[in-house]
Amino acid sequence: MYEDIQKNKIKTGFIVCIFVLVITLIVYYVCMAFDLGPFSVVIALTVSILSAWSSYYYSDKIILSINKARPATTEENQQLVHILDGLMVSSGLEYRPRLYVIDDPQPNAFATGRNPQNAIICVTSGLLEKLDYYELEGVVAHELSHIKNYDIRLSAIVSVMVGLVVMLSDLVSRIFFWGSFRDNDNDSKGNVILMLIGLIAVILAPIFGELMKLAISRKREYLADATSVEFTRNPDGLISALQKLEEDPNELKTANKSTAHMYFISPFKKEKRKKKMSNIWSTHPSTEDRITALRNLK
Repeated sequence: MYEDIQKNKIKTGFIVCIFVLVITLIVYYVCMAFDLGPFSVVIALTVSILSAWSSYYYSDKIILSINKARPATTEENQQLVHILDGLMVSSGLEYRPRLYVIDDPQPNAFATGRNPQNAIICVTSGLLEKLDYYELEGVVAHELSHIKNYDIRLSAIVSVMVGLVVMLSDLVSRIFFWGSFRDNDNDSKGNVILMLIGLIAVILAPIFGELMKLAISRKREYLADATSVEFTRNPDGLISALQKLEEDPNELKTANKSTAHMYFISPFKKEKRKKKMSNIWSTHPSTEDRITALRNLK
C-alpha cells in the first residue's frame, strides 16, 4: 500500500508538469494567433501556472459544484455518519473526511480532495436509500481507501486539468478553423517551431486526456476494493453493493466524462451495457471482474 501511495504522489507531480507544458504551448499558440508578439510567452506561462495552482487547491470545490453536491447533516444522514465514524478507527486515518450528498436516484459515490487532511466523500441519495448497512459500509470503506492511497489527489487534479485542456484545445481549433490565425513574417524560426508544437498539443489534447484517465482509474479500483475489505472484514457487503449498483437502471443526471472515472461504479448505463471486450477502454473494470477479485480474497 505504501508503495502505491508513493507512486500516486510521483504520478501527481508528473501529471502537473505535463499539464503546465501542454497549457503553456496551447496558450502560446493562441497568443501568437492574435499577434501578441513577445508577450505570448509571459501570458502562456502565467496562465499555465495559475491553472495548475487553482486545479490543485480548488479541484474538490469545482468537482462538488459540477456534481451539484450539498453537505450531509447528522440529523438527516445519521447512518452514514455512524458508518464513517466506525471506519475511521479501522482505516487508521487521522483526519475525518467531510460528507456530501447528491440528490439523485442512482446509487453511487466518489471521494475527492487534494490530500487526506482535506478529503471529501460524496454519496448519492439513491445509495443511502437502496443499500443496507453493510453494503453502504463497504462502499464508504472503498472511498476511504481512495483517500488513504492518495488516489483522490491524482483523480481530482486530472479531472479539472483534462477538462481545461480539452476546453482550450476546442477554443484554439475554432480560432484556427475560422481563420483567425495570422502569419507574421517577422516571427523567428523558434516561434514557428513552438507554434507548431502548440498546434500538435491542441490536436492531441483530447486523446491525452482520455489516456490519462484510463491510466489512473482501473488498477486503483481493485486496490480500493481490497483495502475496503481490510477495513470492514466483510467482502460480502461490498460484493452485494456492487451487484445492486450494477443492476440499478437509473442514469446519474449530473454525470459527465470529466468526472465519471471518480465514481465507485461507472455512472453511465450505456457504458455498462457494452460488451466485455470494450472494457479495456473503460475507466472502470467490469463489475463482474471486481466481484471475482473480491471472492478470491475470501
